[in-house]
Amino acid sequence: MSEENKFETEAIRTQLNRTENLEHSVPLYLTSSFVFEDAEDMRASFSEEKERNIYSRFTNPNTSEFVNKICKMEGAEEGYAFATGMAAVFSTFAALLNSGDHIVSASSVFGSTHSLFTKFLPKWNITTSYFNINEPETIESLITPATKILFAESPTNPAVDIIDLDLLGALAKKHNLILIVDNCFATPYIQKPIKHGAHLVIHSATKLMDGQGRVLGGVTVGQADLIREVYLFSRNTGPALSPFNAWVLSKSLETLAVRVEKHCENALKVAEFLEQHATINWVKYPFLKSHPQYEVARKQMILGGNIVAFEIKGGIDAGRQFLNKIKMCSLSANLGDTRTIVTHPASTTHSSLAEEDRLAVNITDGLVRVSVGLEHVDDVIADLNQALE
Repeated sequence: MSEENKFETEAIRTQLNRTENLEHSVPLYLTSSFVFEDAEDMRASFSEEKERNIYSRFTNPNTSEFVNKICKMEGAEEGYAFATGMAAVFSTFAALLNSGDHIVSASSVFGSTHSLFTKFLPKWNITTSYFNINEPETIESLITPATKILFAESPTNPAVDIIDLDLLGALAKKHNLILIVDNCFATPYIQKPIKHGAHLVIHSATKLMDGQGRVLGGVTVGQADLIREVYLFSRNTGPALSPFNAWVLSKSLETLAVRVEKHCENALKVAEFLEQHATINWVKYPFLKSHPQYEVARKQMILGGNIVAFEIKGGIDAGRQFLNKIKMCSLSANLGDTRTIVTHPASTTHSSLAEEDRLAVNITDGLVRVSVGLEHVDDVIADLNQALE
């Protein structure tokens, strides 16, 4: 971010140069390719002597605007935008790793990221060792001469655990590793991993960045030399974000700060309500003092986010009954929407995992994840309360 302008101003005022039509809102560039003035212009463009748009699989004005905004928000040098968050995760790892390389990752990662590490990267002889996010003292023992990347989400999905990003940054520096942080739950408004030593930051823009459940998107930003590798891989393999989705997401970023502040205000009230409810064993929300990593969260986050995790007494059956009683809130696999969404991972998103594997990443039978939306918080609490009763 520039010293002159604050976060909200950069989110709104970072945009493409106006065309001859002097439009106030940035136009859509729904074009697959771009034309050249002559043979020399075409040659110089393809040899990258000129910085210009060639083909929308490489770059497009709308995707460039979106990426520029995220770079300013995160304090990153460069970035690349993807069709989905998982396209960002896969392409980033695939671009930077070679056969024989090793990843050290928190075990509490998004389900599809876990599948990438355990089912697909091993096909290319790329291995992963997991550490318990609540036992950061064990991380260093997992690092080997083959380790290239240190990876974590914070807060985690779905258990809302927190890890000290300064600790990860120090380990990455000591062992010359690439630190990659999935910052999806926090957004760059709440947390800036690059300030804590991260080299790359990944987002599923589908979540709070869009914030209205409309489009898919992903982005990786960070150190220019690493993004160069990500760009070259992606330019050839084709996971680029569409211009339309980039336009939607870039407009959404204009309201990110005000939306996130209200999400967090509502989420804290929901967490405080749940903590007092007789049917609940425990509640996890980063800005609740009862959270095991409360002090770490306060150090690296300015707000607690919009995700609340809690455990219902009665296990899987109680979790299913809770979902069946919900009236207003949505039952969906998405999060970060204007609408409050509830999910019971043990009977849905993580039901294929063995119980011991679920418990290893803090997904208990009664765990419920709530993505708190922008409805009036009294109505959200009333719906949760009647479902719990």
